[in-house]
Amino acid sequence: MRILLTGASGAIGAALAPKLAAAGHDVRAFARDPARVSAAGIASITRGDALTGAGLDAALRGIDIAYYLIHSMERAGENAGELLDRECLAAARFRDAAREQGVRRVVYLGGVVPGDRPPSPHLASRLAAEELLLDAAPEAVALRASIVLSSTSRSFRFLVRLAERVPVLLLPQWRDNVTQPIDGRDVTAYLLAAGTTADVDGALSLDIAGPEVLSYGALLERIADSMLVCRPRVELPLRLTAVASVVAAAIAGEDLALIAPLMAGLDGDLLPRDLSARERFGVRPHTVNAAIERALRDWERVELLRAR
Repeated sequence: MRILLTGASGAIGAALAPKLAAAGHDVRAFARDPARVSAAGIASITRGDALTGAGLDAALRGIDIAYYLIHSMERAGENAGELLDRECLAAARFRDAAREQGVRRVVYLGGVVPGDRPPSPHLASRLAAEELLLDAAPEAVALRASIVLSSTSRSFRFLVRLAERVPVLLLPQWRDNVTQPIDGRDVTAYLLAAGTTADVDGALSLDIAGPEVLSYGALLERIADSMLVCRPRVELPLRLTAVASVVAAAIAGEDLALIAPLMAGLDGDLLPRDLSARERFGVRPHTVNAAIERALRDWERVELLRAR
């Protein structure tokens, strides 16, 4: 099949490209800067920008399956209205171009939506993009994931930096909220299956997750244990999300515009509501410990962690 891969310069797209090529598919990438696309398995690259619509018609021409993986955290710190407008505009332009070019299937990777409260602005923007993209092709699949455990995941790298650089685990009240993180390898497996399996008829929104439910505090402790460091827990009686975001961003050496929306999503449980994707796509998920160990090994191939 002829496949368009947006986000090919990102971590998930770069991992997916060689899997698609190995399965015998012709992979075309779509990127604002083709020089940044270095993933194996890509046959051609079309320059363009989904936000302006430039290059979309050419990129989607003759395509059977299109992956929309271009949600970016680079402007996550903008106000909620601007973030929503930006994400919706890009998704709408992609939807219109996919319809025009007769694309059969579109696959999108978004975020798990909380079931007991309104989503954070960041998750709301992903949900809005999903709703637009599910109307982009006769067959459309939206996969929703929580924290991705891989060496290139920004959220995982943030947690590792906290465990590495802080002598104690300072845990506000959101420490007890739970989620269901997923191994980056499993995300790639789900995306591969969602794009290439015949078992899709109409529009699907499916949660994907690992096999374990655990609190954010417990996840941080698992990471610290895997790094072979002792980090005593200090439980704070307040949420302190705004203050904690500033402090955590400084400790991790990350942009506050990235960290603030990530931490805003910690203020409640974030769990999948339907795990039928496992059976539908035949993915056997890795355990959290296996995912953490693999991610840390991959990280240390390019950079030693001081606390490891």
